[in-house]
Amino acid sequence: MTFSFATANRIHFGEGVSKTIPSLLDESLSPLFVLTGSDSKRYAQTIGLLTQSGFEVYIHPVNSEPTLKSINQATEAAREAQAKCVVAIGGGSVIDTGKAVAALVTNPGSLLDYLDGVGKGRSLQIPSLPFMAIPTTAGTGSEATRNSVVGVPKAGVKVSLRSAYMLPTWAVVDPELTYHLPREIAAYTGMDALIQCLEAYLSKNANPLTDGIAREGLRLAARSIRDACSDQLNTEAKSDLCAASLCGGIALANAKLGSIHGFAGSLGGMIDAPHGAICASLLVPCFAANLKALRDRDPQNPSQAKMDDVATLLTGNPQAKASYALAWFESLVKDLPLKSLGELGLEATQLDEAARKSANSSSMKGNPIELTKFELLEILEASL
Repeated sequence: MTFSFATANRIHFGEGVSKTIPSLLDESLSPLFVLTGSDSKRYAQTIGLLTQSGFEVYIHPVNSEPTLKSINQATEAAREAQAKCVVAIGGGSVIDTGKAVAALVTNPGSLLDYLDGVGKGRSLQIPSLPFMAIPTTAGTGSEATRNSVVGVPKAGVKVSLRSAYMLPTWAVVDPELTYHLPREIAAYTGMDALIQCLEAYLSKNANPLTDGIAREGLRLAARSIRDACSDQLNTEAKSDLCAASLCGGIALANAKLGSIHGFAGSLGGMIDAPHGAICASLLVPCFAANLKALRDRDPQNPSQAKMDDVATLLTGNPQAKASYALAWFESLVKDLPLKSLGELGLEATQLDEAARKSANSSSMKGNPIELTKFELLEILEASL
């Protein structure tokens, strides 16, 4: 047994913990470059805590999922501010942007120099600026991962900037910041959290540490995702989903993912739809295809037994088999305000391109079994 494991340097979790962030930062880290969602006023209270504590703060709103252009613009702004620390408060797009900015400020050149496939693929050689991630959604787990997903519109793809230097210095996870998410956003970000735990658990790169973390994340997500996505506030369910998201981020950073995210990365460059919503549309077809492929071609694969364990975690039934998990996923998708790939904008004419791009994606390499081109097309057709 051989594996390595890494995560954020410090994780702070709990209701109200975001109010303590000034005490986590040394005054020598001023000025701070603070990235927020598109409406910075929503984060006025948190930012106010920093300014009241004497920190010089430069605010930079993030208006969309990260792209080459938006990250390069943010990096230039951080350099002009002579930032000594980067703080990102927002969803996965904001945190991914922050991780990239913190890394690029200290390393020469532009983002394209460090991207594989569409760029020069150089490795980051210099440690990032200190970076604090404060998620306001329970979904991506980006506060505990070592990569940023970047859209490259001209190439019609999303690729990752990845380095051990990009693990956050502090992950501050405060469920209170997710209390007022719109139900639709809570649903597709919550599905991303559940799916990341699922795929990390089934990944061919899983290890005992990631298994334990991913299983606990699945258990928490299963018992609380419906209540966390309800119109009525359930603070315990919100806390569970935040913990599940954190578990997913930690697990995927060390075990990788699978076919759902293998598709989602490619599809994200082809249609304008939220990442979590794309993942949710693929959950049932991908799980069904993997289950059938394992039974038909590799019945001794340990991931098949893990699928039965997933069923137990989801249903609480110790006798449950993988087919129970499939039925549970089908019910969940119907209960939440989610859309099919077709409703999200994918056309039938794009299926061949999507299958071709997805087959070569990095996340697909973690799938428990290699899927054929025919199987990939079947999944996409079933997701429409």
